[in-house]
Amino acid sequence: MMKNEKQYIVGVDGGGSKTEAVLANLEGKILARAKTGSAHPRNIGVKGAVENVALAIEKILPKEGKILSTFLGLPAMEEEFKFKKEIIKKEFLKHKEIYPIFKGKLIIGSDQLAGFISGNEKKDGIVLIAGSGCAIHGWSGKKEVKVCGWGYLSEMGSAFWVGQKGLQAVFKNLDGRGEKTLITKLVFQKLKIKNKENLIGKIYSNNVQEIIRSFSILVDKAGRKGDKIAKDILTEAGRELILSVNTVIKKLNFQNKKFPLVLIGSMFKSKIILDTVKKEIKKIAPKVEFIRPEVEPVIGAVKLAIENAKV
Repeated sequence: MMKNEKQYIVGVDGGGSKTEAVLANLEGKILARAKTGSAHPRNIGVKGAVENVALAIEKILPKEGKILSTFLGLPAMEEEFKFKKEIIKKEFLKHKEIYPIFKGKLIIGSDQLAGFISGNEKKDGIVLIAGSGCAIHGWSGKKEVKVCGWGYLSEMGSAFWVGQKGLQAVFKNLDGRGEKTLITKLVFQKLKIKNKENLIGKIYSNNVQEIIRSFSILVDKAGRKGDKIAKDILTEAGRELILSVNTVIKKLNFQNKKFPLVLIGSMFKSKIILDTVKKEIKKIAPKVEFIRPEVEPVIGAVKLAIENAKV
């Protein structure tokens, strides 16, 4: 390395709906950032995920200097892609525009770890991610436990799950099989339709997952206006998240210990879900410390990249 050459690190937080990459110095000062689409290899394939990550990195790379370390926090790295990191790395190597990151240390890790570190300096604790999808991951010494994170078809409490429950309530409303709900009116307004005949065509499109995820916002809006159906869905979502967290707490024997529980994701913008989660988890783990990070999960990726650079 040339004398006085500037040194940088890169941190990436990949998610089901968006990817964020940042360039920082070794003190953690953010110098540049960029956002692109999904980085979820399960949802859009390895090639599509890598393309979005590479595009985000390309936008932030400096014109001169050295990238000492890069941490890529990607979805599903704790599930089916845990043993496919070399395949993913080879796909990244095809993108010559980001070649500077290969001259330093490159770590392909989990978005769950990056999220945990973004709101916590300790090594032991739990992260509860409830955004597009949901996953719960905990650490205690050398012991590590993860539950949920099995994909949008089974991630109870996620935005997709809440959106799907809301849409089912709309269908029941329209058929007369269920009670009337404000969610129906909000869905029609969002999709800019006036009758139920146009509903199916709007939903079953090429981006059906994103459309259904977005309905979670409408469910929360209806819940805040007092809609019983919406409130029930959100309460059930909170209970599903609690079930997963309590499973991790018990497996790590955290019931009577002080530990951080980092809450990350758009679902915690819902007061009903947040209040339900906090109240019920306190019952099983009274010493829990709830943390809602003041910074984005990508800052956790930055911290991990800096840590790797110094090793």
